[in-house]
Amino acid sequence: MYVVELQFECFDNTTINAVDKAINGLMDALRYNGQVLGREFPIVMGEGEFFVRVVCPEEESLHPRNHSGFVKTCLSRLSDAALLTPKMRLLGRDMNSEQAAEAQAPSWQILYTTYVHTCSPLRSGDSLLPIPLYRNPPTFNGDHKAVIKWQTEWQACDELQMAGGCRAEHAALHEICDADSVLFRRGWDLRGRIEYLTQIPTYYYQYRVGGSSLVDEQARPCPKCGSAWRLDEPLHDIFHFKCESCRIVSNISWDHLK
Repeated sequence: MYVVELQFECFDNTTINAVDKAINGLMDALRYNGQVLGREFPIVMGEGEFFVRVVCPEEESLHPRNHSGFVKTCLSRLSDAALLTPKMRLLGRDMNSEQAAEAQAPSWQILYTTYVHTCSPLRSGDSLLPIPLYRNPPTFNGDHKAVIKWQTEWQACDELQMAGGCRAEHAALHEICDADSVLFRRGWDLRGRIEYLTQIPTYYYQYRVGGSSLVDEQARPCPKCGSAWRLDEPLHDIFHFKCESCRIVSNISWDHLK
């Protein structure tokens, strides 16, 4: 990932409220298109100019060829707040984040995230590196907002169950573990939409914890079709199960792995 600084210059008198609305609107549009990562974008005020630092998947993530229709609309609205189109300065690579997946299309891909990841939840099945969402056609309504919203909710559930400090832990686990949960069904449907648009086999990750024993875990069937799906060797040291027909991957319960 790369850190980029955006500089917004004023060309006329304006107000803080107008600037705040215009810049944050643009940041939301860029986020929902996968061009910037994270959820917080501090705005620094200078002398007649404003600065925002963002993390992007690639060096050229903010190139106009990657813009969605909504991003273009938000850029045009900057003039309503007396702001020019932002100047962009690449500051360098973020050493604490992963690099983006290779440019060529993978042989398969996975919708996979955890609460510690800010990168794209769509990952190459070949390398497990994140695939920038803007590389693909819009998921719904011109961008990838539905995927980002799903990721935000999945990560919130994951953080709750990892903290394990309240009764909400069990409800959170249900959402990310059980195939009949609302979050699982929505994510699995998004997976199908992505596969339809990209024509690349796309899988959904089922988080697994608990279970009575390692033996029972190893014999666990696919949660959708009930077929055997255990792999001879785990993929990327994470996925011990893979159902080709249902497009689901999963792990042996972390409670029973050493």
